[in-house]
Amino acid sequence: MAVQDPLDGVSTFVHVVDAGGFTSAAARMGVTRSAVGKAVAKLEARLGTRLLQRNTRRQTLTEEGQIYYERCIRALKELEAAESDLDSGRMQPSGRLRVSVPEGFGQLCVTPILLNLTRLYPRLSMDLSFSDRAVDLIEEGFDLAIRIGPLHDSGTLSARLLGTQHISIGASPAYLARHGTPRNLEALDGHTVLGYSRSGVLAPWNALPATGGSAPASHRPQLRSQISMDDIQALAAAAVAGYGIAWVPCWLLSSYVQRGELVHILPAYRARSYEIHAIWPQTRQLRCKLRVAIDALVAEIPALLNADGVQKST
Repeated sequence: MAVQDPLDGVSTFVHVVDAGGFTSAAARMGVTRSAVGKAVAKLEARLGTRLLQRNTRRQTLTEEGQIYYERCIRALKELEAAESDLDSGRMQPSGRLRVSVPEGFGQLCVTPILLNLTRLYPRLSMDLSFSDRAVDLIEEGFDLAIRIGPLHDSGTLSARLLGTQHISIGASPAYLARHGTPRNLEALDGHTVLGYSRSGVLAPWNALPATGGSAPASHRPQLRSQISMDDIQALAAAAVAGYGIAWVPCWLLSSYVQRGELVHILPAYRARSYEIHAIWPQTRQLRCKLRVAIDALVAEIPALLNADGVQKST
């Protein structure tokens, strides 16, 4: 008689409960809904009890299913801890690392760092998701995420500061040739700016003296905002095309400055700054694949966020 695997179908069952249904669990696991349904049905048949009450919209736990689910969670956590111990001993990251990153910052700054890890560690694979939305790491099955701005769900997550994003002011050489290069905030009066908006709300232009700078007190310039966008890369592209002056993150501005497409103006001033963190679900011990990714980001991101690397206008 064949020996049955006591864990067969267990992780699938837990995914169904955590995701709230077969369809969501299938998407998270990268398999078909039919495969998920068959795995759970096989598990119920082996246990001789129904774990889930099914209807057309959602699956809910039975009383027996709730008890079994709680014990499955404890067992899987113990297995994860055991794998972490072995992983740490091998010091060779392997398996799939699922990461959520902001679109612009993720594409330009984070992706090259993580892709390089796959060259260093052939057994490591990356699954990158690009979105400015604050994903639910546990609910959506992410191992790691990069967040720009305040952290609101730190109670269940661990975090590591990667650096601070400063917002700088840039314009194209063609725009400055037509309208002149402003040397102070007062000289911005009357210039056309490219506004950053979220949900139809235009972010204010509040310029402050840069940390350690000798700039005078802040001034609220009288600006004309003819164009606004909710995408910083599109905003920078519009600035390159000469449509106006733009606030953009230092890491994005520097890439255009190096190509001569934008000029960093008013370097003694900056807009609001935002901390950038790597966050991940709390765990007793970091898996090797997660640890090497965090260490690489901590080592390389600060240089990309260094505002001093942006070429100053003359």
